[in-house]
Amino acid sequence: MAIEFIITEKKPGLTKPILLEGLPGLGLVGTIAANYMVEKLKMKPYGYIISEKFPPLIAVHNHVPEYPIRLYYSKQHNLIVLLSEFIIPLSAVKELSDEIYTFCKKEKVKQIISLGSINIKGAQDTVYIITSDKKDLEKIKKLKKVELIKEGATTGVTAMLLAKGAVEKLPVISLLAEANPEYVDPKAASMVLQTLNSLLNLKICTAQLDKEAKEMEKRIEEIIHKGQDAQKQYKEIEGGDNFSSMYG
Repeated sequence: MAIEFIITEKKPGLTKPILLEGLPGLGLVGTIAANYMVEKLKMKPYGYIISEKFPPLIAVHNHVPEYPIRLYYSKQHNLIVLLSEFIIPLSAVKELSDEIYTFCKKEKVKQIISLGSINIKGAQDTVYIITSDKKDLEKIKKLKKVELIKEGATTGVTAMLLAKGAVEKLPVISLLAEANPEYVDPKAASMVLQTLNSLLNLKICTAQLDKEAKEMEKRIEEIIHKGQDAQKQYKEIEGGDNFSSMYG
């Protein structure tokens, strides 16, 4: 079965909306940011995406089972959000990107913005950006704590959308917050949403994500300290006073 968009809201009342794509990657940044935005902007269900190429799973939220790739919309903000709660299988990447693009053309989407992540390169204070449209360059250059990627490579659904957008003149922007690949990273999700606020003049409050990020950092510090203490105790037992006293 081909990848299929099932639209449950036939008349959302959108006019040349922007599609925000949040797919899981490093730190699950795209999924966290997209879900958070749906909650804070009180977005409504728009539909879901199905395919035999997807893993046989569902998501459960507030006791309700849901398809893991879903669409939401906000008439007030003229936005569509597409989010996934599982990593897209490699075999489905090309087809899904083509279907997303077809959906965007059908719905007269004027721009696609991907919410994603990249490995931490420094102090985790930068959002890297790739754009398919040169007209966006000057606007992006004015944003704080962002860096345009001039040379490099990217993969996955977003990469396919960027390439197609560049050829067919549909503006596609990829926002890549520095994220830790070893754990869920709410700080990176907050960073990408703050950049999105600046791009679209939104007012999504990221205080909850910032609080979660601090709690996450505290837990990680505790784990590291416990590990260091355990290592110290092990060394003392292995080669410290206990060892020497045993053998005089």
